Amino acid sequence: MSGITRLPRPMLENYEWQQRGLCRGSDVEQFFTDDPDQSRKARNDRTEAAKAVCAGCPVVQQCLDHALRVPEPYGIWGGSTASERARMLWDVAG
Repeated sequence: MSGITRLPRPMLENYEWQQRGLCRGSDVEQFFTDDPDQSRKARNDRTEAAKAVCAGCPVVQQCLDHALRVPEPYGIWGGSTASERARMLWDVAG
């Protein structure tokens, strides 16, 4: 049992930035664009639309920090796609 670690308990102050996100109240599907039934162009258009929301968001950096720390495996977070975040993490680790 000595090697077991636990994640910190969720605390409101760790997530309150989400209340100020411009995406709050938006259609969640706008930020999760990996629908295999959509054309590449449609996915790219949805990705760019989601990133446009993020571009004007007051908490974009907190969102990106969260997505990198967790790490979020899907969706647009902090103006970045999952593959862009994976590259960011790879660059830091490398």
